[in-house]
Amino acid sequence: MTGYASDFLGPELPLPGTAAGRLIRVLDYEHFTVQLDPVRRLAAATSVNIDGSLLRDVARSDDWHLDDRVPADEQAGPQLYARNDLDRGHLVRRRDPVWGTAAAARRANVDSFVYTNAAPQAAGFNQSKELWVGLEDHVLEHARANRQRLSVFTGPVFAGDDPEYRGVRIPRLFWKAAAWATSAGLAATAYVLDQTPALDDVDLDTARAIAAGDPPPLGPFRTFQVPVSDVASLTGLDLGDLVAADVLVAAAARPGPVPWRPLRAPGDMVLGPLADSASRG
Repeated sequence: MTGYASDFLGPELPLPGTAAGRLIRVLDYEHFTVQLDPVRRLAAATSVNIDGSLLRDVARSDDWHLDDRVPADEQAGPQLYARNDLDRGHLVRRRDPVWGTAAAARRANVDSFVYTNAAPQAAGFNQSKELWVGLEDHVLEHARANRQRLSVFTGPVFAGDDPEYRGVRIPRLFWKAAAWATSAGLAATAYVLDQTPALDDVDLDTARAIAAGDPPPLGPFRTFQVPVSDVASLTGLDLGDLVAADVLVAAAARPGPVPWRPLRAPGDMVLGPLADSASRG
């Protein structure tokens, strides 16, 4: 298992940093790494390298399994997803690490079905082309079309008032950040996806209480392009050079906070140098 490579893009881009004293299990898989929070029993962050020129088509295994390197009670396993409308949502998308040699691609495909790479997502949220799947497809297709390398970071936003279900607190927000290299240096963009409305349709064992004034006020939209720095603030993770490389902030070209950008279609995304690379061939 090679795990996430911090020098994959050229410039050094380490795993997201966590607060001193926070217990995190770092687990390497083929082309990706999971930083498992054993208290929440879910990944705090996942990091994957994607080589758009070497992607392979491999049949789904759908063989979800626990990672025997960590205790079962530190992972949200099959009992969380049984007989309900919660999907086992891939954090590292199944196709993202499936590249390289045939053997490596097969290993990555199997590794992507480990429960440490799953997060509980309402079925309508995980399967929606306008939300999680649509965003991942858009990023991956850019890598494939431009034969480009990407590093992608994904995880839930852990909040103290997340609803508890079968011993696991269910995240309401998820984040993703993508980074790539350009002739000018590193470029990055970030997104936040909200499954709060979809959770209303899931029959959870306990009532969900949302405190008044929960930030941010997401309104009717559930997918946003956001400043990388806002993801760092929401999660408490150190995202290092991704913050300075943010194409959304650069596109704003003005001082002060950059508003969250609601996304209704892939064309609403600001991708900066990534989009420009296609026109250059």
